[in-house]
Order: sequence, then C-alpha cells, then structure tokens
Amino acid sequence: MNKLATTTPSASILDYFKLHFIVIIWGFTAILGKWLTIPAVETVLYRTIIAAVVLAFVVKRNEWQISTKFIFQLLFTGMIVGAHWITFFAAAKVANVSICLIGLSTASLWTAFIEPIFNKKKIKLYEVALGLVIIFGLYIIMRADLESNMVLGLVLGVISAVLAALFSTINGKFTHLAEPNTITVLEMSGAAIGIILFLPFYSTYFTGVEGIDMVLKNNTVYFKEGEWFFDFVNSIYLTTDAVMIFILAIVCTVYTYSVSIELLRRLTVFMTNLTINLEPVYGIILAAIFFNEHEKMDSNFYIGAIIILSSVLSYPVFNYVNKRMKKRKQKLV
Repeated sequence: MNKLATTTPSASILDYFKLHFIVIIWGFTAILGKWLTIPAVETVLYRTIIAAVVLAFVVKRNEWQISTKFIFQLLFTGMIVGAHWITFFAAAKVANVSICLIGLSTASLWTAFIEPIFNKKKIKLYEVALGLVIIFGLYIIMRADLESNMVLGLVLGVISAVLAALFSTINGKFTHLAEPNTITVLEMSGAAIGIILFLPFYSTYFTGVEGIDMVLKNNTVYFKEGEWFFDFVNSIYLTTDAVMIFILAIVCTVYTYSVSIELLRRLTVFMTNLTINLEPVYGIILAAIFFNEHEKMDSNFYIGAIIILSSVLSYPVFNYVNKRMKKRKQKLV
C-alpha cells in the first residue's frame, strides 16, 4: 500500500470555500430525494452504479496500484456509505427535508466519539460541546417540526448521521493511501454491491407485494415560477427521475465525494463534519427557493443559523488554543 504523502499540508482559504460549496450541493440532495418517485434503496443503487462507471473511466492506470486488502477495505467502506444514503433519502421521504437534515446534523457529535476511538486518542471535550451546541441550534430551527409525529424520519436521520461519522472517520485514514478518484470509484462500487446483495431481503421484507421499483417516472416538479424544469426535461425526451438520478450521480457524488476526500488531506474529519452541519441551513434555504409552502423561515431559523455558524467558525479557534496548550505542556516537560 503506497502512501501519497508523509506530511499533512495546511488548509487554505480556498479549501474552506470548496468545502462549503460541496455542502451546499449536499443540501440540495435532500430536495432531489424528495422529488424522486422511486424508493430510497433503488435511488442509491442507480446513483452508485452510474458514479462508479463514470469514475472508472477517469481513474488512471497507475492509480490502481493498491493492495488487494485495501481494495476490500474500500469496498466495505462503500457499503457503509450506501447504507448512509439509503437512510438519508428514506428519512426525507418518510418525514420531510427538515427532519431528515436535523437527524443528519448530529454527525459531528458522533464523530467526536468515533474518531478518537479509531485513532486511539482522547475525546476532546470542546468537540463534544460544539456538537451539542449545534444540535441545540438545529432544535431551535426545527422546533415546530419536532412537535409533529415524525419520529421514524428523525430516527432514520440519526442513523444516517452515525454512518456518516463512521465512513468519514475511516476515509480520514485512507486519504493518503490512494488517489481520491480511486477511493471514490471503489467505495461507489462497494455501495452498489452491498445494495445488490441486500435486494432479495429488501424485496421480501420491505417492499410488500409491489416488489422492487426501478421504473424511472416522468413526474412533475413544481417550482415557484412555473414548471420550467419539467418542460426542459420533456424537450430532451428524458424522464424527470432520470435527469435527477444523473444529477445525483455526477454532480452530487462524483464531484463532491472526490473533492471531499481530497480536502480530508488538509482538513480534520471533525472540522469537515462540523461544516457539514450547515447542510440543514443551506438545505432549508434551497427548499424555500424551490418550494412554495413546504419550508418556512422565521425568527427561529435565523437564531438557529447564527448558533450553528458560530459553532463552525469557533472550531478553528478552539483547535488552535488546544494545540498551543499542548505545545506549552511539552516545553514544560
């Protein structure tokens, strides 16, 4: 297994902008998942197969020079990614975009516990505290939704968050062992393989008498200003579901997943997941743009958004102070 770098370069301002840009795109995936007519499992299967095929043509021959053991590790990690996406889309379909995203927002809290276990380090209390502050901010934003009967959607969102924290921590250890595109294509393949193996069980116990629904439909997508997207899809003779699946696979997967893995070479896993907690904020803003009455932004939204943003921006300060304190202790010793 070849290491690509022996030292970890420092992050630049552009890296933080890239991270926020892909988080905005991820915020849009919940909206796409809500629009799609096919179930979550079938959606993720299409998404991962297309992404894996596209990336297979991008990866260079010398980038495949990794050990068989590492290949199987990446395939297994991909299965975790697939389970994360299935629970994510299922949460959006069972409940709504807000409930789905508030569940996912707990990823930083789980990372604060999972990452130290994997790396055999002490749990940092300020990371746990920031994770709890973020959950409090999201509670303020979603307070009205939490009063409704959407427990299942919230549970699925939290499970999705635990899986996200798990595979992000694993990928944090893999980033220097292979190129981002190589990691992504193998993990997308692992996700697809995992879902295919799961299909018989899924078809028997979860789909009822209807069976697996792989039919892409030409559903109508409503926007505030007419139905221009639906008209555009009709003009190019594709179903709406097909267009959305390709957006999910190419833009929301191939691009964002590869970039996020590349950024993990310079950003910590916790900093990445902490920024991803802005996904609910971006997601609600996007939902307000694309939907008429599905999402509302009131004073609670702005208060919660300020709390979340403050937590994200304060993390580098806490991290810097923590490192300074460690250096002082080392000098004293």
